[in-house]
Amino acid sequence: MKIEYDKEADVAYIYLKYPIKDGECKKTVRLNEDVSLDYDSSGKLLGLEILNARKILSKESISEAIPA
Repeated sequence: MKIEYDKEADVAYIYLKYPIKDGECKKTVRLNEDVSLDYDSSGKLLGLEILNARKILSKESISEAIPA
């Protein structure tokens, strides 16, 4: 697992598979206005995009993330 965080945009991406190759993500499911899930063609979860990350993730998670 790898977490990237863009401080200016306050967006985090949690990779469950890294790297995700171009075109590998076949389906994105939006859970709510802040969280989206990316899946491959077989339905395997590849990663999560989190908008407004400071509201959702712990300070520890964000501080350990790699800058995007």
